[in-house]
Amino acid sequence: KKYKMKVSLKIRKVHRYLGLIIGIQFLIWTISGLYFSWTNLDEIHGDQFMKNPISKISFSGLSGLEEIPDITKLELLNIANEPFYWVNEKQLYNAKNGNKLDEITEQQAIEVVNFHLKEDLTISTIEKIENIGPHHEYRGKPLPAYAIHFNHPEKITAYVSAKNGKFQRVRHSSWRIFDFLWMGHTMDYNGRDNFNNILLRVFSLFGVLTVLSGFSLWFVTSSLYRKLIRS
Repeated sequence: KKYKMKVSLKIRKVHRYLGLIIGIQFLIWTISGLYFSWTNLDEIHGDQFMKNPISKISFSGLSGLEEIPDITKLELLNIANEPFYWVNEKQLYNAKNGNKLDEITEQQAIEVVNFHLKEDLTISTIEKIENIGPHHEYRGKPLPAYAIHFNHPEKITAYVSAKNGKFQRVRHSSWRIFDFLWMGHTMDYNGRDNFNNILLRVFSLFGVLTVLSGFSLWFVTSSLYRKLIRS
């Protein structure tokens, strides 16, 4: 009986401290998991603000290729209803006259956004971003870029690459909540998306140990354990 009490107390102590260490993170995992399961991922991406379908524009009478040297990759882009070649993923050229365009203008960025987003959204401010930190909502996308903010309860911001005029993404309040909870869920406090980080691995192991210690505690305090000891 004394041996059983010692074993039980040791397991209980281990279980208690493991619970203290892992409990807060378990709560974060549970809350974030509930939010993820109750939200529509398309709405998190901002699809409700996008035109559906987005109009397709065709161009004819294009030229200008003879003015462009060393083409290895070519993409035709629509920027403010004007055709542009995006050459070798690094340079814009006007598809009618071959003129090089280093960056699109602010007005062109506005027209790109208006082409993709619904008409009932009103622009409030525009800024050009050159550098961002690892936690910025535009992380991982090409810079410089135009950030176009809208008067909307969801605090919508749309981003357009200044280098090629491509619409990049739209962000809003629900996405920002999702992003914050995703950070806590993955425990990647630098870039959000690294599932192989050491902190997550350590806490996952602690979680397994906490569950196993709970099972062990149940076992040593059960009648089955007493029968095994007697036999």
